[in-house]
Amino acid sequence: MSKQLILALSKGRILDETLPLLADAGITPIEDLGKSRKLLFDTNLPDVKLVVIRATDVPTYVQLGAADMGVAGKDVLLEHGAEGLYEPLDLNIAQCKLMTAGMVGAAPAAHARRRVATKFVNVARRYYAEQGIQAEVIKLYGAMELAPLMNLADEIVDIVDTGNTLRANGMEPRELIDMISTRLVVNKAAMTMKHDRIKPLIERLSEAVAKRRASATPVN
Repeated sequence: MSKQLILALSKGRILDETLPLLADAGITPIEDLGKSRKLLFDTNLPDVKLVVIRATDVPTYVQLGAADMGVAGKDVLLEHGAEGLYEPLDLNIAQCKLMTAGMVGAAPAAHARRRVATKFVNVARRYYAEQGIQAEVIKLYGAMELAPLMNLADEIVDIVDTGNTLRANGMEPRELIDMISTRLVVNKAAMTMKHDRIKPLIERLSEAVAKRRASATPVN
């Protein structure tokens, strides 16, 4: 097994919020990730490299050992499954909610069969089955709010942050499926083989998260 540590980072908003946290833990890329077309980056630590990939690919890279560790939203982990992964730390960033939503005033009967549009197919199937609701799940990749407007679906399952997009399209959030934040995940084999190097990194990140949480807590 390689001596270097590979940390897989999610592109987009999560990356923007992860980099300052990594810096607080003493890990910084040696070049600007936003100005480079590269995907694999050296850091100030000679044995730690960063790879920047799509959020949905992070669990796969870590699970199969291409990366030792990764940063991914809980929504992605719920959809992907966590086999072969440890989830030692909630990074407390990119927080939102995974919810059902539908048109205002058009809530279906409690146990009626529903058509549900979502990119979280596995999550949606589990959720509706647990509620005893028959659901036809339709996989879409974006613009979920359009599905009820076009009579493609009765409800959607999606990430809700401010709820502004739902309201702008005559929709409302309904049931909370899970609270979402960004997590650090570790390959199980790497945790065993590289424990002496991964454990201190987790501890530094944990300290950085704790300091940020403390500084964000209002003083009475």
